[in-house]
Amino acid sequence: MVAKLEYIWLDGYKPTQSLRSKTQVKKKFGGTLEECPVWSFDGSSTEQAAGGDSDCLLHPVAIFPDPCRKDAFLVMTEVMNADGSPHATNARATIDDDDDDFWFGFEQEYFLWDIKTNLPPGFPPAGFPAPQGPYYCSVGAKNAHGRTCVDEHLDICLEAGINVEGINAEVAAGQWEFQVFAKGAKRAGDETWVARYLLERCGEKYGYAIEWHPKPFGALDWNGSGMHANFSNGIMREAGKEEVFTKICGSFGGQIPRHIGVYGAHNEQRLTGEHETQSIDKFSYGVSDRGASIRIPIATIEDGWKGRLEDRRPASNADPYKVAAAIITTVKEAGV
Repeated sequence: MVAKLEYIWLDGYKPTQSLRSKTQVKKKFGGTLEECPVWSFDGSSTEQAAGGDSDCLLHPVAIFPDPCRKDAFLVMTEVMNADGSPHATNARATIDDDDDDFWFGFEQEYFLWDIKTNLPPGFPPAGFPAPQGPYYCSVGAKNAHGRTCVDEHLDICLEAGINVEGINAEVAAGQWEFQVFAKGAKRAGDETWVARYLLERCGEKYGYAIEWHPKPFGALDWNGSGMHANFSNGIMREAGKEEVFTKICGSFGGQIPRHIGVYGAHNEQRLTGEHETQSIDKFSYGVSDRGASIRIPIATIEDGWKGRLEDRRPASNADPYKVAAAIITTVKEAGV
């Protein structure tokens, strides 16, 4: 069949990379990743190359049916240099998880942002809505804002084959969350990025931009937006030993700069020690403690110390590839 292949990649913008995409028409296509060719783009237009030597390569890594267009596919790619080596902006290539032993679940929070009012839906033209409290998991036009867009995003993610495990309204007006789980760190990053891409596309239809900033209203007494990272490896899922988890947490406590360095720009505005966060320069862990750096879920204990941990520090604008790479490195250094 004739197919439209939408190649998706991350650009070189700092401090936060943006999504880019372009379409290739392929006259004969059977729907497999192996049929997707390596493609080039102008890196000088995306902060990834100089104008005099601008060719960068898009290496396909995952494919999904495009739920928004007929006979189309979404092709997640990683950026490579012209010689085939990973580009400096390619964090996916830094993940040490070739055997997919690590499982990740990312809880992605965000604000819908009305491009006409330059405010989230539910915000009045002047001033601010009522304080947080009634919006979390809310129902009704007074408290739930943007549900039509959010529900459509869930539907198209599921149609694309992305393992979205749930959605909910968050604590502020116009703030929402979706959760993505995958076995394998690279796959989890791929699916989270494509889910973000589809959210941006869905927002276009409703006149919403997507605000990934972790604290767009820093002065307000509201929670920020995070991307909590739930993770486990085989030992965590099978050993059944409390000391495995405390040893891992101890390893994280000695690597604060490694993690904060890749957990998203402007995260200091969110990690203040208030609003269910630990301070950005401190580390703590605790059972069911949403004010800790790492939460030990009660389900992990009830299952006989088998399960996962939740790093609550990553910001909503963090790169899931970078987050996963840092977590895997620190867990392996713990020797478990």
